[in-house]
Amino acid sequence: MSCPVFLRAQAGAVMLALKVQPRASRSELAGLLGSELKLKVTAPPVDSAANEAVIVFLAAQLGLPRRQITLVRGQTSPHKTIRLDGITLEEAARRLT
Repeated sequence: MSCPVFLRAQAGAVMLALKVQPRASRSELAGLLGSELKLKVTAPPVDSAANEAVIVFLAAQLGLPRRQITLVRGQTSPHKTIRLDGITLEEAARRLT
């Protein structure tokens, strides 16, 4: 299986490129948008609520503890880079597609 464009291996972790849409009617993966995976979350982009919702959603989707998911870039932007520890590139690709 080829690796999706929104995932890359880096220094023992998997980096995930996301485009986040806050205030959606429900939290869900919404396909590919350029080289990013689109993720809709119900939380508003206020006081890091949307960022927290992203981490909670990814933890459930990937079966990882929240401490293994780190927001690396994009605290205040809809374009985010997420570091995933404790999962292989292949497993992350399978669980996100």
